Formats: sequence, C-alpha cells, structure tokens
Amino acid sequence: MFKNAIFATLLFCGLSTYAQKVAPPQVDLRIYDIIEEVSADEIEADIRRLAGFGTRNTFSDTVSNTRGIGAARRFIKSDFEEISRNCNECLDVFYQKDFVTKEGNDRVPKDAWVVNVVAVQKGSKYPNRYIIMSGDIDSRASNTMDFTTDAPGANDNASGMAGVMEAARVLSKYNFDNSIIYLGLSGEEQGLFGGRGFAKMAKDKGWEIIGVLNNDMIGNIEGVDGVIDNRTFRIFSEPVPPTETERERNMRRFYGGEVDGISRQLARYVHRTTQTYMPEMNPMMVYRLDRFGRGGHHRPFNDLGFPGIRIMEAHENYTQQHQDIRTENGIEYGDVIEHVNFDYAAKLTAVNAITIASLAWAPPAPKEVAIGGIVEPSAKLKWEKVAGDNVAGYKVYWRDTTAPQWEHSRFVGDVDNFTLEGIVIDNFFFGVSTVGKNGNESVVVFPSATF
Repeated sequence: MFKNAIFATLLFCGLSTYAQKVAPPQVDLRIYDIIEEVSADEIEADIRRLAGFGTRNTFSDTVSNTRGIGAARRFIKSDFEEISRNCNECLDVFYQKDFVTKEGNDRVPKDAWVVNVVAVQKGSKYPNRYIIMSGDIDSRASNTMDFTTDAPGANDNASGMAGVMEAARVLSKYNFDNSIIYLGLSGEEQGLFGGRGFAKMAKDKGWEIIGVLNNDMIGNIEGVDGVIDNRTFRIFSEPVPPTETERERNMRRFYGGEVDGISRQLARYVHRTTQTYMPEMNPMMVYRLDRFGRGGHHRPFNDLGFPGIRIMEAHENYTQQHQDIRTENGIEYGDVIEHVNFDYAAKLTAVNAITIASLAWAPPAPKEVAIGGIVEPSAKLKWEKVAGDNVAGYKVYWRDTTAPQWEHSRFVGDVDNFTLEGIVIDNFFFGVSTVGKNGNESVVVFPSATF
C-alpha cells in the first residue's frame, strides 16, 4: 500500500511536469462557431437601412428620423442597445462627441458636433485592455462640403459599419478576458475627426489598446481594374509607430525592425488567424499606412502610439466612391446598394470577428522582450512573464529577414527565457508571444532591447 502510494505520487508529479511542457491546442473550436454565426442577411438589412437615410454627411440633418446622420446614429445606437438587451445588458452603449468648428478646417462647412456611437463589452480578466472594431457612419457626395445631396454610401461605408454591428451581435454571446469596443465613427470624410476625438479620450483615460481594426469599404468585389474577386482583401499597416523615439530609430539601424512595429504585428496576426480558420480567404498584406497618399480612421490611433490597421476590399471601384449619383458617358456613378456584395461583406466581418475573439481570449503579450546571442552560434531571448492563471506558456517566432510573415515557431513552455540552439541571430528576425491555455495567442512582440 505504501509503495503504491509512493508510485502514485511519483506518477502524479511526473504527469504534472509533463503537462507543463505540452503545448496548448492549435485551434480554438469556438472560433469556427463564430464564423458560422456571421449572417450576410443581417449585414444586408443594416446596409440597406443605413443607405436608406439618403445622406449621412457629418453635417447633414440631425433632427429627422428618416434622413441624415442624426437618424443614422440613432439607428446604430438603438441596434447596439437591442443587442445589449439580448445579452443581459453586456454592452455599455453611449455617444462620444467633440465640437468641430469651421475656422481652420477647409472641409468643415459649419460648426457642429461630431458624434460617435460606442458599445463596450467589458472583459472579465483584463477590463482595461481593449480591442476596437470600427466603421465610419458618415458618407459624402462628390463635394464633401455638400451635406444635402443624396449620398447613400452603401459600400463607403455602410458596409464597414454594418460589419461592426454584426460583429457585436455575434460576439456579445460570448464572454471574453479582454474588453471589446464596437465603434461607429463620424467625421471621417472631413478629416478623421471622430477617430481623433475617440483616440484622445482613450489616451486620457489610460486605456490599453491591443489593436484597432478599422473597416472601411468591405463590400465591393468588382474593381475598376476589371478584376472580380470575392476572396482577397487588403490589410494596411504602417511599419513603425510615428511616436517612436530617436533612440528606437537608432537601434533599428543596427538591430532591424523596420517592418516590425506594433501595427505591422497586428496585421500579421490578422493574416495568420485568417489562414488558420478561414483558409479559403486570401489576406493581402500592404506595407503602407493606407492607400497611396490617402488615410483612414485607424490613423488617429496610430498618431497617438496605438496599434491600428485598415481592413478593406482588394479591388476598389472609383466610379462608386465619393460620387454624385448620375450616368455620364455611359458610366453609372454613385455608391448605391446594387454594388454591394453582402456575402463578401459577411466574410470580411467574420475575419474581424475571429481576430477579435482570438485576441480577446488571449492573455497579454510579454513585456520587456530582449534578445542576445551576438557573435554566438545560438540566439537567446528573454522576457517578463505575464501574470494570470490562463497562461500556458510562450512561443518563440523567427523568420528570414526578407520574409513577410513569421515562418517558424516553437512553444517553449511557461519560462522567461529560451535559447534557439544553432539559430544564428544575424540571419533572422525574432519575436515572442504569450499563449493561453485555450490556444489563443497574443500579438507577437519584437525585441526592444539586447543583453
């Protein structure tokens, strides 16, 4: 009996040690359920309702219940409130606004409030850490100062806003460790005013923003280039934060990291999550803040040092953007409902939803990641461990310096350092992520120090 007890104790200890070294699951089966729950019909209904308000120009009617941006934002807010009622008041729904004046702003025809619609789903473990999915409420005609002409903005950007509303409907059925913000932004066409005001508020409140997924035009599959494609989408991300210090810039000259900033790592996360759970989709990384010389509502967050990216269709049609509705030389101009592919918008909404869920279920990323191994045969990494009972351990990543995505990885267990034997530091880039017991990972962190 005594020997059996000793054997059982030794066996238990051995199994416990073994369990600490076993990698967590490669996928979270709940993610597949989320994909299935995204409804093209729900998205179509919301796009049709938003486009039906005639114009959503930021300076359009705010009193009418059937026309203008006031009616649109009240509709979005009421939809968020209904979603909240269905999840036992799990969303905190409110307006956030800033006053914008005509003086000094050449795209502002009159002084007005720029009003955003916000729905916050608080996380249970890390309530001050937020993932944001945003879409733009406003639309425009050919002349951005014209706030009376019809500008239905079916694709730009009722599609992105409807995607946010659908993501809220789906994800509100789940409980997450981190907080999620479903965000409708105004004033995008006049100078990114809504994003600027909200980003400043987040900064002032000390919110930790894990990432901003800005959805701007996710419903068109027929490009002006003649390509029809319902699988490919673009992920725009800047290479390094504009807030980096002179010391950080100097370090990059010697240690690399020119394409490894926080927004670029977020873009890689979307790419990898999509390829894991939605392999039929073709995520296209674009190494630029936005379209050539243009901007979107993730930029104000980037300006304050937050990671943010833009998700959008791969093939735009410029005859359907920022155009008065008309026929000219046989070409039909205007951003009308007939040009939106609702199934494609649902696919890109699912891409957002699974990225948000993966991040919201993941533990925080490791901090103080440092790298060593200069003039040695092996690369060494160390980091500050994350507190919490949901941490399974850490994963070390590396790739060729010219590779766009992380090529190799190794789960190293619940440790605070690891040596990659035989992997020479000079030939690769490296990073570290935190892995949850459910298999979901944080964003990869590029080393910011040496040892």
